[in-house]
Amino acid sequence: MEREHSVGLVQTQFFTFAEDEPMRLESGASLGPVTIAYETYGRLNAERSNAILIVHALSGSAHAAGYHSDDDPKPGWWDECIGPGKAFDTDRFFVICSNVIGSCYGSTGPSSINPATGRAYGLSFPVVTIGDMVRAQVKLIDHLGIDRLLCVAGGSMGGMQVLEWAAHHSTRLRAAIPLATTAHHSPMLIAFSEVGRQAIYADPAWNNGDYYGSGKKPDAGLAVARMVGHITYLSEESMHKKFGRRLRRLERYGYEFETEFEIESYLKYNGNSFTRRFDANSYLYVTKAMDYFDLSQPSGSLAASFANAEDVKFLVVSFTSDWLYPSYHSKELVSALMAVGADATYLDIQSTWGHDAFLLEVQTMTNLIGSFLERLVREERVERPLPIAPAITAPAAPARNGVTA
Repeated sequence: MEREHSVGLVQTQFFTFAEDEPMRLESGASLGPVTIAYETYGRLNAERSNAILIVHALSGSAHAAGYHSDDDPKPGWWDECIGPGKAFDTDRFFVICSNVIGSCYGSTGPSSINPATGRAYGLSFPVVTIGDMVRAQVKLIDHLGIDRLLCVAGGSMGGMQVLEWAAHHSTRLRAAIPLATTAHHSPMLIAFSEVGRQAIYADPAWNNGDYYGSGKKPDAGLAVARMVGHITYLSEESMHKKFGRRLRRLERYGYEFETEFEIESYLKYNGNSFTRRFDANSYLYVTKAMDYFDLSQPSGSLAASFANAEDVKFLVVSFTSDWLYPSYHSKELVSALMAVGADATYLDIQSTWGHDAFLLEVQTMTNLIGSFLERLVREERVERPLPIAPAITAPAAPARNGVTA
């Protein structure tokens, strides 16, 4: 969409907790202090009942919408769905997006400085889980003074966080929108994750995770990991349409080990560009968190995990060409939700875009999410934020953390 339909200029904010008492992680390890990077769009209503939390996928960040500067060439990663009149309408909702712990976009992770040593954590950073990520988000929501979120929404790893919220923090949200996601990784998905991690381990510059400040990064390994992962985000049909067997700047085969096919060039470009914005150790930690995620544990029953979520309304969405998280993953979720009597709407959308469809099927997502949220607003009687009155006297001090009542 055009820039004028965006939320405009935004600023990443930071919240730090566990300064006096460390956060206890699912592994049994402790972490503190913990910083969460986040952004907010729109305004809270008087009842503080219109807040929506957006949770991101593996390589995402808190920057989900808007621009960081006037000359910023690209908006946030879900800008087409967040803003005035969009699916997550910022004229109506107060939208929050936070970066997960373990990542490298401002939240505490392996590239952060360990206050005990004054050096980057590296592999001394404790392993974190999806549950740990969500419990940190709960701390952020408490900090913002919000008792109950109207909705939590996200796709892929973001969808895992949505499910974690619904299963273990059901009293803190009214609705959940898990998109193109799963309740647990299959052996095939764990295998893909491990191939990516092994590519990083094999890079001599990785140096067992201790590469910060050395002037060398395991870019080659991280690029290969991203290339492998990126293949799983596409579909065979979309690759046929976009690339086929076309050669790049060649009329015939060169019979040499150079980049010749368009698909080769595309993957190399995405792999190399990824190294300029992501940290290899964070890739290890976040993919491990995804592999550990299993909502059916410890009971062995997925339905039992949703036993306390019968009052949460769900919109579950899958895509026919998604072979990373095929539609049967979402159908298993819906069966478990129906077993506990939850209010669940399910759509399996015809699309050729593969796993990335939740980001690329903009009009479809806008219609589905917009209709679902409209129903939610009506049933929960959510009021719009009060309009901002023009200042007659000196303006009041700005609200902390972008929260207004």
